[in-house]
Amino acid sequence: MKIAVYSGSFNPLHKGHLAIMEYLTSCGGFDCVYMIVSPKNPLKEGIGVDSAAERFSAAVEAVRRHPELKVKVDDIEMTMEPPHYTVRTLDALKAREPENSFTLVIGADNLADFRRWRDYGRILEEYGVCVYPRKGFDLDADRKDLLKENPDYSIALIDAPMVNVSSTQIREGEAAGKDMSDYRI
Repeated sequence: MKIAVYSGSFNPLHKGHLAIMEYLTSCGGFDCVYMIVSPKNPLKEGIGVDSAAERFSAAVEAVRRHPELKVKVDDIEMTMEPPHYTVRTLDALKAREPENSFTLVIGADNLADFRRWRDYGRILEEYGVCVYPRKGFDLDADRKDLLKENPDYSIALIDAPMVNVSSTQIREGEAAGKDMSDYRI
């Protein structure tokens, strides 16, 4: 099977995440999406491992409310020793399921910053990335820049719908007393 690995903090999970997962299995050519809730992203401050179980449970419940999705909320990082580097997660998935192929799903914001990721070259060569658009980022330019480094990198750009909401915006809105429930799933 061709699996899209959609990893993140998902703090909180929102309609933009849902739109991307729907796209990946309906138009993106993937059989299934493995949603990986990361306990602690080594590149992000402010989202601690202490909220990981709560974020994982919320993801399971959200996916349960959408049975039409071909999504599995996978707990692989919940049992891995930190640091939670994506390359280690992809390697663990491949070791667990050698019959499947795995592709990492990232946003354009992450592609622009991908050289900061641990073993980013291995990820791009061995697994590849599928990149969805984010407002304010030039996907083509960032892709071309990485391909200059190595033309064998696998970087697919997808035309997934752009939903202009982020988890940060939801958290900030809720902290300011705004009702952000329309954005959550």
